[in-house]
Amino acid sequence: MMNAPDHTDQRVRMDESSPDPPFQETYKTLFNNLTQTAPKNFPQFSVMEEIELPLIDLNKLDLGDSERESCKKQIARASQEWGFFQVINHGISVEILEKMRREQVKLFKKPFKDKTNGKDLNFSVGSYRWGSPTATCLSQLSWSEAFHVSLSDILGSDGLDNLSSTMEQYATTVSELAQKLADILAEKMGHKSVFIKETCLPSTCYLRMNRYPPCPMSPQMFGIMPHTDSDFLTVLHQDHIGGLQLVKDGKWIAVKPNPKALIINIGDLFQAWSNNVYKSVEHRVVANELKERYSTAYFLCPSYDTVIQSCIEPSVYKRFSFGEYRQQVQEDVKCLGYKIGLPRFLVPSH
Repeated sequence: MMNAPDHTDQRVRMDESSPDPPFQETYKTLFNNLTQTAPKNFPQFSVMEEIELPLIDLNKLDLGDSERESCKKQIARASQEWGFFQVINHGISVEILEKMRREQVKLFKKPFKDKTNGKDLNFSVGSYRWGSPTATCLSQLSWSEAFHVSLSDILGSDGLDNLSSTMEQYATTVSELAQKLADILAEKMGHKSVFIKETCLPSTCYLRMNRYPPCPMSPQMFGIMPHTDSDFLTVLHQDHIGGLQLVKDGKWIAVKPNPKALIINIGDLFQAWSNNVYKSVEHRVVANELKERYSTAYFLCPSYDTVIQSCIEPSVYKRFSFGEYRQQVQEDVKCLGYKIGLPRFLVPSH
């Protein structure tokens, strides 16, 4: 097996003022082997249909009983059949979304060296991530960079600068939306969502700002390699540049972008808690050769000591803590190059 690239390698040479991570320099061993291994080394993408996700108008939650109930059923059905849906009239203003995007673009336009050393940033050490440190072939490489920030970093910042105050405003409104949707999904299972409310605290949830630089190898490279999310719920705001793809009925489909809507997807914890009623669906991002792409994801996560168990018996999954789950995912990615996730926690069949 090839040694994984080392992001700390000081021999990597690059333009000091460039915002782009040094993908080709750092992963040159993987790219140099293309002549012998091109067919199996690159991810393989077939031409696929672009489909619009189920679109749900959350205004209906404020109307009469019939409209409200119909909207809740739509949310539950999309979570069962797709694991993904998009919402409009979601309560997050266009002004906040646009301001968040502007601040995010400014952040990512900083020189790469400033992002890696955290210069002028108020985030915890390790918040900035790029590429795939464990990649041993190009199909395990994610052509992207991100700031993965704990809400405790954001909400305690006292609006130190435009970025901090904008992130705080955005995170506060998006977290309210995530909890509202979690309430509805729990209710449709016949349960109150006190468990999710009490365990998913500002200190345990995350905001992830993503940038996908133009990729000269597109469309043969992942922006983010295939995965499921390890949380309860994810709320995603993306721009008009396509690239998000997901599995539906055993096939990959491309998601038609709608910048006016927010995308919601079910995470592994909700699938385990609902005993497979709600689906955490595999998804990925494909890089774009000419255009950069931005997105912002909010992850509704519990504390690490929170124990996840099914609300229905007999349970498909063993009881596990979120900390155990995260540790297993990290070990698998380190050893195998990819996440296995929930199948690790299935109850053995007799």
